[in-house]
Amino acid sequence: MFATTPLRIVAVSAGLSQPSSTRLLADRLAAATRERLTAEQDRDDRDVEVRVIELRDLAVDIANHLVSGFPSTGLREAIDAVTEADGLIAVTPVFTASCSGLFKSFFDLIDHTALTGKPVVIAATGGTARHSLVLEHALRPLFAYLRAVTVPTSVYAASEDWGSSGDEYTEGLPSRIRRAGGELASAVLGRTVSGASRALGLDDGEDAVVPFEQQLADLRLD
Repeated sequence: MFATTPLRIVAVSAGLSQPSSTRLLADRLAAATRERLTAEQDRDDRDVEVRVIELRDLAVDIANHLVSGFPSTGLREAIDAVTEADGLIAVTPVFTASCSGLFKSFFDLIDHTALTGKPVVIAATGGTARHSLVLEHALRPLFAYLRAVTVPTSVYAASEDWGSSGDEYTEGLPSRIRRAGGELASAVLGRTVSGASRALGLDDGEDAVVPFEQQLADLRLD
């Protein structure tokens, strides 16, 4: 039998505190993706490797690279892990109505063609739902410039979202995490992603059609 290379999922977390809600969101998205990848492989199942990169541990190295042009060994390994991943999860806290400077500085160091065609889930955390559009005006254009393919569902987690199951108009955070993880898994496996019209979840028996009103709610809150 021939050995097959594992599927590599890399999550980048720009959280600064410990523990960090940004890291927690990255971990949950990675777990949802891993579970969906494991469940959806038809044959010749490949192992799934997950790595989480904490940018707070690389902050000094990132700053030094920006001014010197020379990455440290740890930073070089982190950049290589991101560019060689089969799927990427990028999570930032919201600072001044945008992504954090640490998050942006790290991706400034990646060649603008290095992520071409790579499927990415974008996600953010913040204290209030009013900043949820940071995903659309800051993160999605950033990864479009890097030529990555962002999956339809982005995930924003405000403080009140943790532990919430949602209501009749909006999905709760766990459902959005499962849907985004499912979309990333499908993209990694080369399958069509249709998150705008179908609700994907690890515990779904059948895909459900999402009403137009639900899609509008998703655009506001994700």
